[in-house]
Amino acid sequence: MTVSDHVQPTGAVAGYRPERTLRLSVELRRQFKRRRTLGVFALMAALPLVLIGALKLGASEEAAENSRINLVDVATSSGLNFTLFVLFATTGFFLVVVYSLFFGDTVATEAQWGSLRYALATPVPRMRLLRQKWFAALAQSVAALLTLAAVAVVAGGLAFGFDDIRTPVGITLDQGDGMLRLAGMLGYLAVHLLVVGALAFWFSTITDAPLAAVGGAVFTMVVFAILDQVEQLGSIRDWFPTAEEFAWTDLLQTPIDSGDMFRGVIQSLVYVAIFTALGFRHFARRDVTS
Repeated sequence: MTVSDHVQPTGAVAGYRPERTLRLSVELRRQFKRRRTLGVFALMAALPLVLIGALKLGASEEAAENSRINLVDVATSSGLNFTLFVLFATTGFFLVVVYSLFFGDTVATEAQWGSLRYALATPVPRMRLLRQKWFAALAQSVAALLTLAAVAVVAGGLAFGFDDIRTPVGITLDQGDGMLRLAGMLGYLAVHLLVVGALAFWFSTITDAPLAAVGGAVFTMVVFAILDQVEQLGSIRDWFPTAEEFAWTDLLQTPIDSGDMFRGVIQSLVYVAIFTALGFRHFARRDVTS
């Protein structure tokens, strides 16, 4: 048998199939076993319990006798209301950090450890490696969001009862309708938070320091959130990545006004596409051998 029998027309060794390298299931198992991932999920499960304790300790007779519906009163009226309170409290910063952590850790950590060059020498095609890591980060981020919501629903229900949703304006939604609307809220948040995830992903392809990728994405979103409070900027604020971050609360209205949510989804997907494309473009030209 000649040497040519072991080589494909493309120059690859016989039997080599790019699509068989770095399967997504392998990457997912690898990422979910990391202490970083386990720590984040433990924090996601613990946060609702901490908030329940804070609401229990902060309860007072004055708050109980107050007929005016405020955020805390609504949060303690049922498990579903508590879940909405948790989502509202974590949307602006906490979930931003979680998405940034999972996406910003994709490439930068491998580069820092020096294992990136060996993965590409396996050989795993660059674009396939990056794609698998992107999907793995997406799976971890969405799983963390669902964990937070699931623990909040169960723990909140045990603490405050499995009653209907009471909105801040006094409208009541039954549990079935409330669960459907909660699913829609989680779906919207999963898409909107992809903006900061994709931004951290892009930064991760630029630097070898995971903290720089994660911190850079979080800092950028914080800056836009601050600028969003400057009313003098007018309609320019509508194009910020942080625009419509709380549009999911529109699902509490009856009838539902989905205009802001639709705009938020489309705008988020555009930002995600841009940041992800920039990440792939930079990584395709990056020197990973040094």
